[in-house]
Amino acid sequence: MSPTAHAGHAGRGHGHPHGHPPVRRARRAWHAVTHLLTPHSHDTADRVDPAMAASAAGMRALWISLAVLGVTAAAQAAVVVASGSVALLSDTLHNVADALTAVPVGIAFLLGRRPATRRFTYGFGRAEDVAGIVVVAVILASALLAGWESVRRLGEPADVRFLGAVAAAAVVGAIGNEIAAQVRIRTGRRIGSAALVADGLHARTDALTSLAVLLSAGGAALGWRWADPLVGLLIAAAILAVTWSAGRQVLARLMDAVDPGLVERAGTALAEVPGVERVDRVRLRWIGHTLHAEVDLAVAAGATVEQAHRTAHAAEHHLTHAVPRLTAATVHTHPA
Repeated sequence: MSPTAHAGHAGRGHGHPHGHPPVRRARRAWHAVTHLLTPHSHDTADRVDPAMAASAAGMRALWISLAVLGVTAAAQAAVVVASGSVALLSDTLHNVADALTAVPVGIAFLLGRRPATRRFTYGFGRAEDVAGIVVVAVILASALLAGWESVRRLGEPADVRFLGAVAAAAVVGAIGNEIAAQVRIRTGRRIGSAALVADGLHARTDALTSLAVLLSAGGAALGWRWADPLVGLLIAAAILAVTWSAGRQVLARLMDAVDPGLVERAGTALAEVPGVERVDRVRLRWIGHTLHAEVDLAVAAGATVEQAHRTAHAAEHHLTHAVPRLTAATVHTHPA
């Protein structure tokens, strides 16, 4: 090993192929025994269950929201056929599209459970980011379709029937979307899934657009035939706003953007480790709903390779406990 110690820790494992004298091996054996008696673990295998639990939570959230939005869209579709409301049609089509976005996100969660391979050495967590792109594309398509139908109806105005049913369907749509939004956003933030959070924000705005259908019903009651397609256009505009917000979030994740507060928190935690003279670089990136870190640390110029290794291990240990959802850290040490 060169004078600069380079300690890479996948997950929290710290095994090395180089040999150790008997005293050092005994010390490591005692270290292993004490690990068994402590409530935390550094074994990479111990990372599997939390990852599986996160994916299971994501799938559960998707199934719940899919069922809620499916029932909501079915109820609205029946009213659309009877009433001829283009505003409610736009909202219904959008709710159908919103429910269908659960499919790519669900596939991504299933792919994320697969172990890393020699080709995909970081695993398949990035599938969630790809799913986020699909979700944004579906949102955009629904916005364009809603806008097109509304413009067409402005040119060919028609009366809206069963106004009471249209108003009730609007309330049902708002309630269904808010339930789906709560489930997706809370779960997405808990497990660190940008795709699921983006999908939840989409559903939350859908709740507001569903209530906008009430305006079309009120306008139609006053004899304003243009009110229904105008509300449809407003719904399309709101969907486009969500598309912009969700798209920025997903693209930022694809560009390895992280919260600067997490980087600052990591740097502070590393500076507290005994033996660390200076924190030179901290890099974080999301892979699926887990964080990975690469760190460069300066240690005392006279430190031995073994001392530098112990410092790197302590830094990795402290970092993975200080930063939420950080599951892997590669720590490089060099003389100050």
